[in-house]
Amino acid sequence: MFIKQISVFLENVRGSLCEMTRILGEGSIDLMALSIADTVNFGIVRIVVKGSQTDRAVSVLKGAGYTVRVTNVLCVRVLDRPSGLAKVLGLVDEANISVEYLYSFFRHAGDGALIILRLSDPEKGAKVFAENGILMCSQEEIDAL
Repeated sequence: MFIKQISVFLENVRGSLCEMTRILGEGSIDLMALSIADTVNFGIVRIVVKGSQTDRAVSVLKGAGYTVRVTNVLCVRVLDRPSGLAKVLGLVDEANISVEYLYSFFRHAGDGALIILRLSDPEKGAKVFAENGILMCSQEEIDAL
């Protein structure tokens, strides 16, 4: 029910994201999803790669001097229609769970959207989603994309 996400801390200077992606490319790591949050001095890049590449990606990044952390996140299927995401977020809110962050992972016409969520209580969130028929993607399903 959880997928692996790699968070990388980057100095907020021109070219740092380019350099990080170049290093991953040279390590034959394929990025499946990417999100950036920035502050004045640094940025947090959150990436998803195939599960089989997670350890290698972490190793490559650490070897290049980056600070890296692996986090378990949820990936849910959201109906591609008005209020599709609002329904999912309403369930989270009703369960008294906070959304720490989210980002879109993949969108395919007719198949809905995949949204990655970091929740304050991921286990409770997964239970709420399962009880309400919200489909969650496993690491294996993500790897098959």
